[in-house]
Amino acid sequence: MVTTVSVAQIGALLGDPARAAMLQALMDGRALTASELAQVAGIAPQTASGHLAQLAAASLVTMSKQGRHRYHRLATPQVARLLENLMLVASDAVRMKPRVGPRDARLRLARTCYDHMAGWLGVSLADTLAARGWIEITDDAALVTPEGLQGLAALEIDAEASRTGGRRATLLCRPCLDWSERRPHLAGRLGTALCMHCLKQGWVRQQSGSRALDITPAGWRALRDEFDIRRPNVST
Repeated sequence: MVTTVSVAQIGALLGDPARAAMLQALMDGRALTASELAQVAGIAPQTASGHLAQLAAASLVTMSKQGRHRYHRLATPQVARLLENLMLVASDAVRMKPRVGPRDARLRLARTCYDHMAGWLGVSLADTLAARGWIEITDDAALVTPEGLQGLAALEIDAEASRTGGRRATLLCRPCLDWSERRPHLAGRLGTALCMHCLKQGWVRQQSGSRALDITPAGWRALRDEFDIRRPNVST
């Protein structure tokens, strides 16, 4: 049962700058060690371990052991969505410049939001699929149409193949309000499938140590040919 106390506890955990920095570092879906997260947060590894223990106790992160190393990742896509929405609120609350979202143009162009794509590219893909009638999307809900399943299958994108067992199945398609574009991009199994397809095809590349995605020359051609998405004329 959700209580005001439990909500306040989550808020207190997210309110610490070091913990917030570590959680943001995990938003690209990677698993990182306590030492790596300590470096991101600018704190000692022992301090980071204490913070991570608190985050794990609140089911915000999970830990897995491989050899001598312990790796941490966000516990669920819902945690990533919470963080993205907090960034959205924070950028409205303290707006130093008219530009919204991240200052880094690469992050505004394309980035990962946990297991799916965000930024201008993520929103453009959602717009294209909606214009084709492959999805129906509002600020609150989304669904994939039968025509969409056929069209995606023709592009060798199988959204239903990313269904996971164990916990409750992830929604096939869900809107996620974009931090920088302020319009929905796609989450859920379809969002994951699109992101994995673009990475596998070499259309985008993950930047080292960043959530930003580089769109390759082959990617720009494929986005134009397959989705009618063209390189923006101005800085995104």
